[in-house]
Amino acid sequence: MWNTPLLVSLTGIAVIYTLLVQRLSKVRIYHKQPLFFFLGLGLLYFSIGSPLTTLSHLSFSLHMIQMSILYFVIPPILIIGIPSDLFQRKWRYPIVKNFRKWFLAPKIALVVFSVLFLIYHLPIVLNIFSQNPLVHNASIFLLFMLSLGMWWPMVSPDPMHQFGIRQKKRYAILSGVLLMPACLLFIFSALTDGINNPFFTQITAHLCLPSSITSSHLLPPLFNTKYDQAIAGLLMLGIHKMTLMGTSRINSGSLNAQEDKWVS
Repeated sequence: MWNTPLLVSLTGIAVIYTLLVQRLSKVRIYHKQPLFFFLGLGLLYFSIGSPLTTLSHLSFSLHMIQMSILYFVIPPILIIGIPSDLFQRKWRYPIVKNFRKWFLAPKIALVVFSVLFLIYHLPIVLNIFSQNPLVHNASIFLLFMLSLGMWWPMVSPDPMHQFGIRQKKRYAILSGVLLMPACLLFIFSALTDGINNPFFTQITAHLCLPSSITSSHLLPPLFNTKYDQAIAGLLMLGIHKMTLMGTSRINSGSLNAQEDKWVS
């Protein structure tokens, strides 16, 4: 099903963003940064508000594609979509400055995200989340907020809070190392007996199927338990690496320079 309340909320965010950009920024709504921001909102709705959410529960590899888009692709795109002059204006307000204190430092956000992301995919935790949708949604929201803080120094619209080239390389290596355990969990499980997918079990429980039916009977061969989990771990590594490479070439500073040329 399509999530209508989420669509309304994201549409409201898009409208507010458009008004702020038009009134407080030199960037035009048809320039690259607004297009990046709208693309991020569209991907956000597609990843958690569309039928992809249900489809991602059918296999670990589809689930990892969804998680990778949500935490490794959407956050940097949204941050890149914030014009620097709009960012500088908003941080002048006392309310915004006080709100900023609640954000964790980037490296702390990265560590906390990596630990919670690993815990999220432990079998016992997956079973709990499959039975408690409210807790599951809260955990996804928390991880998304942490991912924004995690990506902030890589593509921040504020040059004072954006890492230099060497710092970005060290930070990218650190992020890869910290996220590695979650990937290895799937790969290691593929070499053993595999992890049961409680979300898939919950979906098939509502269908009239023999008790002996498993994911390997309903899904293509590559989506059976062992291969599926190995692919999930490799997909996460690949998408994370590609995003790091993309953000190293595209940053808010270069986009702002281009926008200023277009405006002038």
